[in-house]
Amino acid sequence: MNCPKCGSEYTYESGALTVCSLCFHEWNQEELAEDQAKEGKVFDANGNELKTGDAVIVIKDLPVKGAPKPVKAGTKVKNIRLTDGDHNIDCKIDGFGAMGLKSEFVRKA
Repeated sequence: MNCPKCGSEYTYESGALTVCSLCFHEWNQEELAEDQAKEGKVFDANGNELKTGDAVIVIKDLPVKGAPKPVKAGTKVKNIRLTDGDHNIDCKIDGFGAMGLKSEFVRKA
């Protein structure tokens, strides 16, 4: 197995860990496989995986730039679309229009 940090092929096992002989990076094979499986997936505040088309509920009041009032906690958002970037949910909220949300401020409905 190549080192995930430097890409070196000179690695060896030391107990439950794998160690790179060039950069001395240590990692657990099982944890690395789990992290790679989660890569690219989006999770809500409770750890549930979100998919495009899901409905979510906002869990805290979120201020909106240019709007006189925040998006209230408990607001249900239907038909979300997942994107890459800091705000990884695109959606339309009644009274606010199209906007981006962070997945850490919502839970799956």
